[in-house]
Amino acid sequence: MLEKDIEAWLNKKVKDLGGISYKFVSPNNPGVPDRIYIFPEGRIYFVELKTEIGRLSNIQKWQRQRLRDMGCRFHLVKGMSQAKEFIKELESEIHTARVSELCQTKIN
Repeated sequence: MLEKDIEAWLNKKVKDLGGISYKFVSPNNPGVPDRIYIFPEGRIYFVELKTEIGRLSNIQKWQRQRLRDMGCRFHLVKGMSQAKEFIKELESEIHTARVSELCQTKIN
């Protein structure tokens, strides 16, 4: 499967989950992740997409570490199976956040 097909599928799923998707293009900053996914409550994910056999370049590895050092969520998604797993993780986080919000509402 091509990277653009994985990206299109992920973008649809992110939208279905209530998130927004930005293509990350940063002139003079090579190696930045492909996508920024943003969800309610300030949950932000930097996502680099690859095919099953794709690999991060050295500058992409450096950017990944730079983002993680700043406390950002960086995900490398290789192929459709990892894309599906990433969406499952997002669904779980969203569900947990909603349950927590409901509990807080009932307590207050």
